[in-house]
Amino acid sequence: MTQRNALVISAHSADFVWRAGGAIALYAERGWNVHILCLSFGERGESAKLWKQPGMTLERVKAARKQESEQAAGILGASISFMDCGDYPLRVNDDALLHIAGVYRELRPEFVLTHSFKDPYNFDHPLANHLAMEARIIAQAHGHTPSVPVLGAPPVFLFEPHQPEQCEWKPQLYLDISTVWDKKYQAFQIMDAQEHLWEYYTRAGLQRGAQAARNSGRKIKYAEAYQTVYPRVTDELL
Repeated sequence: MTQRNALVISAHSADFVWRAGGAIALYAERGWNVHILCLSFGERGESAKLWKQPGMTLERVKAARKQESEQAAGILGASISFMDCGDYPLRVNDDALLHIAGVYRELRPEFVLTHSFKDPYNFDHPLANHLAMEARIIAQAHGHTPSVPVLGAPPVFLFEPHQPEQCEWKPQLYLDISTVWDKKYQAFQIMDAQEHLWEYYTRAGLQRGAQAARNSGRKIKYAEAYQTVYPRVTDELL
């Protein structure tokens, strides 16, 4: 059986847990190889709890966030890699962009999960979106590294930002993650540097679950919501 792959491009080391942990765990249980690419460790803007400890250093924060992310990815059943592009601000050069394109070519994902197009509260998130989208297009170009087969057209789904209304993000797909919620919550508990988000994203999972149930007539307790980027191509409406 051919291995099926999915790619998650996360600005910071914990974003994938809150926003896409259910999808990751669900597809990993189905036998997919889900790879998470973290552009940074979230070492400056998303590690306040660690910075309150006396004598804390940037390298110690990076190491702690990396360890948390690796443990969380393991719980969810995914592989993970890091680019260490910094955060607050996140910045990349063309070499980094081409590295992401190379990940596309090597992994050949059947779908991609990443951030929303806009986020006035965190400029790293839309930059991660831009990189994910631009690298995808580069990986499709026949003139880019001609010796390597080009990428097809994997659909891109944008996971839910922290304040969706302010990010002009709209839920267009609900994914039932009830069967893997325990794994997602267990991954929450690994992300000790951002403990304040555990309850928030539990409420978000329940709320999206209620909406998913209403829109389907099914019994769904927990769900994740996604916005689609490209039109869905299918031979069935159901």
